[in-house]
Amino acid sequence: MVADLVALGTFAAGVASGALAWQWWRSRPDSSGPAEAEVQHHHASDERFDALVRALPLGVIMLDRNLRVRFANRAAGAIFGFERSVARGNHLITAAPHIELEQRAQAALKGERFGTPLVISGKSVNRAYAVNVYPLVRGGDDEQDERAEVTGVLVLAEDQTDLLALERARQEFLTNVSHELRTPLSSIKLMLETVEQAQDEEASRIFLPQVLVQVDRLTTLVQRLLEQARAQSGKMVLDIQEIDLEEVARPIVQSFEPQAASKGVELELRCLRPAIIEADEHRLAQIFVNLIDNALRYTHEGGSVTVTIDVQGAYAVLQVRDTGIGIPYKDIPYVFERFYVVDRSRARGFSGAGLGLSIVKEIVEAHHGEVAVDSRLARGTTFTIKIPAVSVEP
Repeated sequence: MVADLVALGTFAAGVASGALAWQWWRSRPDSSGPAEAEVQHHHASDERFDALVRALPLGVIMLDRNLRVRFANRAAGAIFGFERSVARGNHLITAAPHIELEQRAQAALKGERFGTPLVISGKSVNRAYAVNVYPLVRGGDDEQDERAEVTGVLVLAEDQTDLLALERARQEFLTNVSHELRTPLSSIKLMLETVEQAQDEEASRIFLPQVLVQVDRLTTLVQRLLEQARAQSGKMVLDIQEIDLEEVARPIVQSFEPQAASKGVELELRCLRPAIIEADEHRLAQIFVNLIDNALRYTHEGGSVTVTIDVQGAYAVLQVRDTGIGIPYKDIPYVFERFYVVDRSRARGFSGAGLGLSIVKEIVEAHHGEVAVDSRLARGTTFTIKIPAVSVEP
């Protein structure tokens, strides 16, 4: 996806540069112009160039030597927040009030180029744009040619929101996974060193079971990474069979009862109406495990986690409701994204690598279902999953 976005931006920039170079050349005041026949010959293609540049999602602004706007397409107006008819003839700083952008334009008049684009925020929507500034050259092969004359400046603004989001996700992934790996590895190392130094059965009896717990934690993390990779590559294979939701849920809930008891949290399974669905039992179990584990981690002593199975019309409905710390409103739209982790300082160490909920979403969608979340700070969170039911008992 990143490569496609980069290729699209490069193609658009090339088309825009070519179109504007022709438009600039034909409109320069000191040009005698080509022969009339040649002008007519290129008139149709010239109009197509104009239409293309105006329709490009790439923002395009053409400036003269005084940095006044000679041309701006619709995308540029939307990005920088100006009316094209008003901006035309005005100085760049009026149309796009950004000091560093003006400084780069001034430098471009001297033939300078910048290898790194300027990242700015759009005016109309919450988007980020990479802005490149180029000198417009007439005569010679480039601006370094002695015959070349810089006649203006070309400003190209490309939407980089998705690329920046991917880069943030990559950085967060490295940070989160490093954190998740480092903690159990450090614990394992410390406990094994203690056993080695003590050299007695009592130390082994105390610490080796804890080592196994940390190894299980690492194994779970690696398994989640593999599951996410398979889901994203389209290689998630489902073993579909008829399954009773309660039969899958009950042993999983029971397996979490010791953890819930140790935290002083009430864990309950409610089956209002049993339903049979067509699903992969192993994948379905992953949904229960991820949601229940998540709920218990974020619920304090004295709270409760309730797993409910019901039916609504043609859908089996699974809900996992907790009375935990809740999710901030601003984070709710992103909790199912890969590697997204709610603020660790707020979660006080409860956060994982940001994979569990994204895996839940992938599995649910593979079963033609849907998942939603409702949460209130300090009041708890409810995850609701709907999967088509093939048989419902009244």
